Amino acid sequence: MVTREKFKTYEGVFDQRTLRTLFKLSSQGYLDEMKSPVSVGKESNVFTATKKDDFVVVKIYRVNNCDFKKMYHYIVADPRFEGLHNQRRKVIYAWAQREYRNLLIARQAGVNAPMPHIVYDNILIMELIGDKGRAAPRLKDSPPKNPQKFHKETIENMKRLYKAGLVHGDLSEFNILNHSQRPYFIDFSHGTKIEAAHELLERDIKTIQHYFTKLGITCDFEKTFTQLTKP
Repeated sequence: MVTREKFKTYEGVFDQRTLRTLFKLSSQGYLDEMKSPVSVGKESNVFTATKKDDFVVVKIYRVNNCDFKKMYHYIVADPRFEGLHNQRRKVIYAWAQREYRNLLIARQAGVNAPMPHIVYDNILIMELIGDKGRAAPRLKDSPPKNPQKFHKETIENMKRLYKAGLVHGDLSEFNILNHSQRPYFIDFSHGTKIEAAHELLERDIKTIQHYFTKLGITCDFEKTFTQLTKP
């Protein structure tokens, strides 16, 4: 039997509406119990959670603390969210919805990324990338053993995403997991349709190349840009 007691420890962290949503999702079988924090930030808190004999990731966008004006600036130009009003809760809910939709696009394109399970209000539940209930480390904390191979696969995933009509928009060693020496992209809320993402694509390429250059990989911006964008 699902009870509200298991979420009492989060009463000082999240507002009552978020706690009710967690209880609702638990009642519907999307998670059983929250476990370990994966990351805690101004925009969102991320936890692992049990789901029967498996684990999932629960990403909870912070309603009171996050910079919803910055979110609105990004999302107002997205045709998928036409008519969105500049109201804190609505913007944050749309931001979570945006990440869910972008993850679906990424997965359908064959990009290494978590499979999203459900989004409800400011809560996104998705596949855990990792082993035995522990999330895989971010690239910044776990450099690849073979930088050349890892870089090549990162570019291949960026190309798959671009072919699907999307640019990640915030790609860096902070938003790539190193799982079994393979790159997995996360944090897709900045994902933007390619028609409006030329500058974001350039930034993603330069950020990735800056990281891998420090690992001794020779990178060519123009070559990579052409590789990603050619039909």
